[in-house]
Amino acid sequence: MATQRAADADPALLAQRKWFLINSQEALRELMSSENGLSSTEAESRLQRYGPNELSYASSTPWWRVLLRQFLSPVIGVLVIAAVISAATDHPVDAIAISLILGLNAALGFWQERKAEADVRALQSLSVDTCRVLRDATEHVVSAADVVPGDIVLIESGERIPADMRLLQANALRVDESMLTGESVAASKRSAAVPVDSPSAERSNMAFSGTFVTSGRGVGVVTATGVHTQLGEINALVQGPAGTGPLQMLTHKLERRIGLIVLVSVTAVFVAGVLTGNSISEMFRTAVALAVASIPESLPIVLTVAMSVGVSRMATRNAILRTLPSVETLGSTTVIASDKTGTLTQNRLTVERIWTPDSTVDVTAADGQATESPTIKAVLLTGALTNEATRGGSHSELTGDAVDVAMARTALEFGVLSEEERAETPRAHMPYEPDLRYSQTVRVDERGRRVLHVKGSADTLLSMSDSLARHSGTSELDHKLVQDANSRMAADGLRVIATATRTLEPGEELSSPLPTPSGLTFLGLQGMSDPPRADVAAAIRACQEAGIAVKMITGDQPLTATAIAKRLGLPTDVPPLTGAEMAELDDDALTVRLAEVSVAARVTPQDKLRIVRLLQAADHVVAVTGDGVNDAPALKAAAIGVAMGRSGTDVARESADLVLTDDNFVTIVHAVEQGRVTFAAIRKATFFLLSTGAAALLAMSANVVLNQPLLFLPLQMLWINIVTNGVQDIALALEAAEGDELKRPPRDRTEGLLSRTLWYRTGITATWMAVAILVVFTWAFESGMPEVEARTFTLTVFVALNFFQVLSARAQYRSLFQLNPLGNKLLLFTSVGALLLHWGAMQWSVSAEILGLTPLSPWQWAVCLGVGSSVLLIVEAEKLVRRSSHRREPSLA
Repeated sequence: MATQRAADADPALLAQRKWFLINSQEALRELMSSENGLSSTEAESRLQRYGPNELSYASSTPWWRVLLRQFLSPVIGVLVIAAVISAATDHPVDAIAISLILGLNAALGFWQERKAEADVRALQSLSVDTCRVLRDATEHVVSAADVVPGDIVLIESGERIPADMRLLQANALRVDESMLTGESVAASKRSAAVPVDSPSAERSNMAFSGTFVTSGRGVGVVTATGVHTQLGEINALVQGPAGTGPLQMLTHKLERRIGLIVLVSVTAVFVAGVLTGNSISEMFRTAVALAVASIPESLPIVLTVAMSVGVSRMATRNAILRTLPSVETLGSTTVIASDKTGTLTQNRLTVERIWTPDSTVDVTAADGQATESPTIKAVLLTGALTNEATRGGSHSELTGDAVDVAMARTALEFGVLSEEERAETPRAHMPYEPDLRYSQTVRVDERGRRVLHVKGSADTLLSMSDSLARHSGTSELDHKLVQDANSRMAADGLRVIATATRTLEPGEELSSPLPTPSGLTFLGLQGMSDPPRADVAAAIRACQEAGIAVKMITGDQPLTATAIAKRLGLPTDVPPLTGAEMAELDDDALTVRLAEVSVAARVTPQDKLRIVRLLQAADHVVAVTGDGVNDAPALKAAAIGVAMGRSGTDVARESADLVLTDDNFVTIVHAVEQGRVTFAAIRKATFFLLSTGAAALLAMSANVVLNQPLLFLPLQMLWINIVTNGVQDIALALEAAEGDELKRPPRDRTEGLLSRTLWYRTGITATWMAVAILVVFTWAFESGMPEVEARTFTLTVFVALNFFQVLSARAQYRSLFQLNPLGNKLLLFTSVGALLLHWGAMQWSVSAEILGLTPLSPWQWAVCLGVGSSVLLIVEAEKLVRRSSHRREPSLA
């Protein structure tokens, strides 16, 4: 009955069984399978019951939802209302003009979102297509999607595991589980049951979906498929909604504020106008003009363009962004929680130190002369010969167990032997056995002697040896000398492998399998680790200078993680946080601990997710980097997730906002810098648009209250906001870096889209421009100018004010006269071009008729430019006062 219930169990319950606790025969009985596999009929039946062996990825956002999102802004909503009112009040030109602007903004935003999504979809490539199973007692190659619980799967070196399995056989089987555990060293596998308290990373009789077989071969019975595998369970954690980035929150807040102010102002002006005797039709048109004048229609376009430029600049430096706002979020980051393996390190085990009784060599600094030592050469030779790393072709990479690959590569690079010599067939060979903790091989040396080469753990080889190799020959075995050297290397986070050798006697027979070695001469030790990537230490220093804390979060051993942290320049004076310690701490205590540590080791995906959420609760903007499935939940929860494009898994990339095509932490620092440049450009453009929009709102509101003729027509305000301002503010959004972006701390999160200084400057400049506009219009109208000419004269003054205001916006504290006038050539050309375009619109009769303009005389133009330059003088005076008082804010525009 128990067997029947297990075979027919719900897939989720079946996956939760602790298969590692029972022996292989019990597992087969529970799954109603056998060593000959399922029958084809039963496999088909189970496929219908359990479903395909596939993960569920988040589906693409429907195109119509992406398009609809472009109209959900309160600012855009007011413009939609203005377009409807214009059409209803028989002003089709105004309605069409506003609609065209709305359409342009929506099209640009729609294109950018869809393009970013397509870029990431194109990166998905890691999958298991087929695998070998036993069905009807015969080996078959089937689609991995058709694998079902109870299937017997055959695996060997170079293959990915298609589903979670309980191993029935394991012959020198080693599996790279770094995508799940974060450990760079392949896990040794066996078929025997393991203790009940074994963590997932130490369940040696289990093999998990998506992991990679580096050496050996095995047979397993499938216990879970698809969404019920460990990989699938982690994938489920990342299917929730993504967090909202700082820029999104700031812009939404600003848009709501602008929308509310405009609606209140327009309503008040409309009511006041009607009460003072104006017709409802005229006040409707006035209300539309006021709404158009107040709203920075081009702000969404400016934001999109600035972020698009940031995205393009990042793409040239190996970073692909899924969503535009992510470009700024990086600039706001206060903590980078980085995975170790493959992100900070190379994810390639490398021999770094060689110890012999006579000398110690730092391999990374050696110049080749170190191999002149016969004992060093002997250590390298034995490591390369007692080895199962293979090469597909003469120029292909070595593949196999990471330890074997590292030892073979080092010996070949130092010229100790050739590839042909290494690949010669041994006289006898025994691969590494985890239970025995050593491997051995017999080779013939250059003098024709048979030599036994052995490599394994230091303790194991010491028990088999009776002498030490020296430059001068051999000496008595010194256990303490070797054990002390082994301890020092282990304390430095190195994985230590010992080597020993013995020349066989001419008549000595070899049995099969090879007997346990004895009488060996102990050669030395090789210490290896997954080394840091080049320039990562410098990148971390740059982060620290920029006020960004870097925390290494890994599933690796604390000792290894701490050793790597030291080499990277991360603080290690506080002991690392561990997953076991986290389980005993409540959220408050863990938050305190997180503020102290730079390293968290032996953590699970759930632990990493908890760390990210607690850091966010402590008011940090957290960026998470990683490449494995174990990183995916934290990648999704972070303000910005950064996944690896080369070595990363589909699940990690699907969860991330930023994908690094070169898998390099250094690229993140470049992205942070670009994020700050982008936000500074957005801030400058926003200041310019808000100050000019506020000036128009104040001027037109006062114009109605004073019961004067309409100051500006709706179409004229669109002309100002889009044709002239719209060209200049986009150019302002492309302002280059000022060079000190990584010398400043992250922006204060209590600040809005504008700093306090820029809000103050917005207020004084908007007020001054509004007063100037009203004074000019009143003077012109009362001096006898026709209404069309007075309106044209005043509109040109406003164009000139915009011209000088955009120039003043290039820097927050520095004077315009200290900047290179050609530092932003596009801004200079577009600003001058805007003036010429406005002049041309007045001169051409067709455009003048549509816009309600008339040509001005040279002296009128001179007055307009003179009044316009006054705003620049006011800003320069205010900057001078701030510089002289040294009241510099930490967040500069």
